[in-house]
Amino acid sequence: MSKIEDIRKFYARLMAANAASSDPRLEQVFATVPREAFLGPGPWTIVAGSGRVTTPSADPAHIYQNVLVALDADKGINNGEPFLHAMWIGKLAPKPGEAVTHVGAGTGYYSAVLARLVSPGGTVTAFELEGRLADLARKNLEIYGNATVIHGDAVTRPLPPSDIIYVNAGVVAPPVGWLKALRPGGRMIFPWRPSERVPLAVMVTRTEKGFACDPFMRSWFIPCIGASVADLAAKIPTPEQATRSRSIWLTQHKAPDRTATAIFGDVWFSTKDVRAKPGS
Repeated sequence: MSKIEDIRKFYARLMAANAASSDPRLEQVFATVPREAFLGPGPWTIVAGSGRVTTPSADPAHIYQNVLVALDADKGINNGEPFLHAMWIGKLAPKPGEAVTHVGAGTGYYSAVLARLVSPGGTVTAFELEGRLADLARKNLEIYGNATVIHGDAVTRPLPPSDIIYVNAGVVAPPVGWLKALRPGGRMIFPWRPSERVPLAVMVTRTEKGFACDPFMRSWFIPCIGASVADLAAKIPTPEQATRSRSIWLTQHKAPDRTATAIFGDVWFSTKDVRAKPGS
């Protein structure tokens, strides 16, 4: 075994342990998808707090750690924190045959991980708004026959019917189109940023009774263009209200009521748990 293969295997073991996933494929996929192939030639710029550090060489060993690697430092775009993504992907539990939509794919690293996890039979549609990054993602994902890159705006363009929607840009609320694109039983994770005081990651599951939501950790991502600014009529939640949200509703189906924790145009959040049994 070469040094880099050994390093990748240990990195993958750390990812799987942090994800606490019951799917053994998660470790295998992180061990076999080469992160350096999605970062451009080294040395690489590592984002460390409010500063930056350059790796001492182009040895890929430097980036098989839980570090943020800059993709476009001027715009604050990075490759993402591996521990966080491993945990989120593990929480989504992708299965072979499922259709994934990845919003904010960057250069495609986590799109590739998802593509492997939904194989055989599954697909990944990766949206990236930045043209240069979309071009790189398209090249990087050529060897993954089940991944397609779209250079476009996932907020205004319709998403394909999806079992999983994986969002890597902060929104004040998920657009109606995203919720409608979820198939029954479909899952979505998105960074919820209704205000500076509320940076949360939210898991949404489409059930028979509606969209269940679970704010499960603090999280910060760059804003999603077109969906990151609330209008003046919005009801902005306090941090406590945001963490108590248990469902998301479309106003066309149900008007906001006293359970509302946040209201953003056509979408509102509620303390009502659509998965709760009657009388509980």
